[in-house]
Amino acid sequence: MSTITEAVDLVENKLEILLENYSFLKEENDLLYSKLTVLENQNVKRKQLFSELENKYQTLKIAKTIGGSKENTRETKLKINALIREIDACIVQLSE
Repeated sequence: MSTITEAVDLVENKLEILLENYSFLKEENDLLYSKLTVLENQNVKRKQLFSELENKYQTLKIAKTIGGSKENTRETKLKINALIREIDACIVQLSE
């Protein structure tokens, strides 16, 4: 009988260890998920900031070219033509 009792005690001890490990890993997983959420939000904000800065840079580049600089003149003309085409497309959609 003592071997059965020892076996049951051994199983209980191992089960207790497994439950402790499970609890620890679950807490760690929850913590990692919360950190992941924070980092994803930061990443979205940084992407938005990058996009805004990229737009400001493009606007500044166009303004500099229009302001009399000889650099990027062709690029500015192409950008203006693209904007005109977009405006024309909007007008067509509005008139339909």
